[in-house]
Amino acid sequence: MIRMKTLTEDEIVSYLDLHLKNWTFEDAMIKRDFTFGSFVQAFSFMTAIALEAEKSDHHPDWSNSYNKVSIALTTHSDHGVTQADINLATKISSIYRKYE
Repeated sequence: MIRMKTLTEDEIVSYLDLHLKNWTFEDAMIKRDFTFGSFVQAFSFMTAIALEAEKSDHHPDWSNSYNKVSIALTTHSDHGVTQADINLATKISSIYRKYE
């Protein structure tokens, strides 16, 4: 297993403020809630993320309730947020723009 550098809170918050404004940092995770017009849109969004997550071998902690999807990202093996989480959050935000 390749270990990644865990980012500091300052690094994470600074990056989120500049590039991922709708994401928050708490409990050693970056998090965001998404809302859609329907369950089908929410599920479609999750499917698109699942394909990207599988490609990068980095998977979100998430939940879905009808038209809402909540996502939390952390690198469990490194006990915090790493560049892999930032990369996946960036892809997720890009995917979400197609639904706005």
